[in-house]
Amino acid sequence: MVRWLTCGAAVLAAAVLAGCSSVAPASGSAPSGVASPTAGGVPTGVASPSPSGAVSVTPSVIATGVTSATPGPGRSGGCADAVAPAGGGFPEVQGTARDAELWGLLFVKETPLHHGDEIKIVWRMTGEGPLHVRATLPDGAAATLVWGPEEHSGSSWRRPGQEWGTGFVFPKPGCWKVELTRTRGSGHVWLPVG
Repeated sequence: MVRWLTCGAAVLAAAVLAGCSSVAPASGSAPSGVASPTAGGVPTGVASPSPSGAVSVTPSVIATGVTSATPGPGRSGGCADAVAPAGGGFPEVQGTARDAELWGLLFVKETPLHHGDEIKIVWRMTGEGPLHVRATLPDGAAATLVWGPEEHSGSSWRRPGQEWGTGFVFPKPGCWKVELTRTRGSGHVWLPVG
């Protein structure tokens, strides 16, 4: 019985890992929309040809060049690969959410964000109810929510959900966890602040 469970678990793990990479048609170049290995100093992934000529994209990047999951602080306290460039020139981050989908658009020229500066962040989140936002460090320090969340009635940024704007001041460097909650749906993102 244990042997069958072990074999079943191995097959399931192999199936999950196989779904972590995608293959584009053989053209000798990276798939459309995949960012270069670094864009604005932020690692976004690498596309590399296989012996058959097809192009594989690393599992950390999806076709839009956005990281597919938001990591927590690493052993060094960093937020490696948390933020990726968006098509409009501003970096964006995809959140980890429960009963929702979560995206943030950072109105900054570069990352990491600078502590002490007011940072405008536009959020898109599915779910229901009003939005509540807070940002903290693992040591309990809290960022100042200067304004917002303010609901937006329209936008050219195309991500699912309702849209809000916020203004934060992060008082010190670190890997900040920004938590967003609604009546139905919650999520978070990690933001590097230098």
